[in-house]
Amino acid sequence: MERTEEAAAVVRTAPSTATSARVSIWESVRACGLWGKEVDKAELRRQVVMPLYARRAVMAAVTAKDESAGVAAAAETERGEEGAAAAAAAIVTPVVVFVNSRSGGRHGPELKVRLHELISEEQVFDLSVVKPSDFIIYGLGCLERLAEQGDNCAKTIREKLRIMVAGGDGTVGWVLGCLSDLYRLKREPVPPTGIIPLGTGNDLARSFGWGGSFPFGWRSAVKRSLSKAGTAPISCLDSWQAVVMMPEGEIKELPYALKKAEPADHLEYCQENSTELAEKTSRYKGVFYNYLSIGMDAQVAYGFHHLRDEKPYLAQGPVANKLIYAGYSCTQGWFCTPCTASPQLRGLRNILRLYIKKVNSPEWEQITMPSSVRSLVVLNLYNYGSGRHPWGDLKPDYLEKKGFVEAHSDDGLLEIFGLKEGWHASFVMAELIKAKHIAQAAAIKFEMRGGQWNRVNEIFPISIRVILDR
Repeated sequence: MERTEEAAAVVRTAPSTATSARVSIWESVRACGLWGKEVDKAELRRQVVMPLYARRAVMAAVTAKDESAGVAAAAETERGEEGAAAAAAAIVTPVVVFVNSRSGGRHGPELKVRLHELISEEQVFDLSVVKPSDFIIYGLGCLERLAEQGDNCAKTIREKLRIMVAGGDGTVGWVLGCLSDLYRLKREPVPPTGIIPLGTGNDLARSFGWGGSFPFGWRSAVKRSLSKAGTAPISCLDSWQAVVMMPEGEIKELPYALKKAEPADHLEYCQENSTELAEKTSRYKGVFYNYLSIGMDAQVAYGFHHLRDEKPYLAQGPVANKLIYAGYSCTQGWFCTPCTASPQLRGLRNILRLYIKKVNSPEWEQITMPSSVRSLVVLNLYNYGSGRHPWGDLKPDYLEKKGFVEAHSDDGLLEIFGLKEGWHASFVMAELIKAKHIAQAAAIKFEMRGGQWNRVNEIFPISIRVILDR
């Protein structure tokens, strides 16, 4: 994994504190009252809706996957009597919404209908139909082409556009990862992103004040969220690039966050590390923003993911999902691991090596894995596991003793901590104790070994690599 020079732009509605991690309860109460009615529907539309010709042009370009189709649709749409200058001046903060109908409690279909009422159908995209990369390539490309032709209204929309993502952390990370391509293509500005939390944990949404769950009075809450999207301040979130190396072969179900690396990427990797280009390895590159786990925690999440795909009727909401998580935790050996079990089940030390780079240091430093750790977590956010803060708010003397600094989501550092047996993890999640602090790092490299790899691991180690590149 490699930290990119450009951080993600996220719309923040509350400070990143422990209080904001639990904002969802208060948000749900507020949504049931009169606060949502403070946002006038007509005023909201004036703020966030694009002119008719512009939104039809974007929709046509995305649907046809052709910028020219959008330009043609703009030319065919009646623009009214107002001039281009007046139309551009009237634009406040246009908002485009991506909806994941599979997230959390499957509120997506109802939410889409509500969004169509509040803004317009052309500015709401179902991620089961339209990929965020298609919108970025063709939708934004259409606005950019219109701007090049002298359309000041399209230019203003492109500059002021903001994006809302209705989904869980994975959905938000998918959209942010696609938006990061705009930096690489030098197509700035990159639209800031807000969140309507539909997932199970919603730790990314919690960290930036968007709440931890879909509110009870969601119809009013959605209206308020759209209003906030245009007025709330913008914060930065560290963006980390991951490079996954493995024996030659293909990953059958490649997640949205990863894509196969090109040969040029292979060469660049070897040049950076002064190694020879191996022929029998596969490499994948991706981006992550929240946290990653290795060990029992990841095994539970993996099991839940496949259960949700195979039996979606079981995952009907955050509460049901968390109960399923708890059930998996009890059956995967968290709380009772037989003494005769494989050593891999008792700890990560036998199969994992951890290396880090500290700030302004070019050297990799190997970190000894505690034998008791059965789950290793690398954290980029304030929150983890549905609003918990296992790293903790550490006292200055402890920070100085351990060589740590106060953790933030845009500090260029990752926090690494461990979880032991299920009992230890339970106390950590209840915030009665803190997790086992292992390191803070500006770069991380893992080497995972086992099974058939025992004979060849010195030649082709599995490696996930994180490099800070300011």
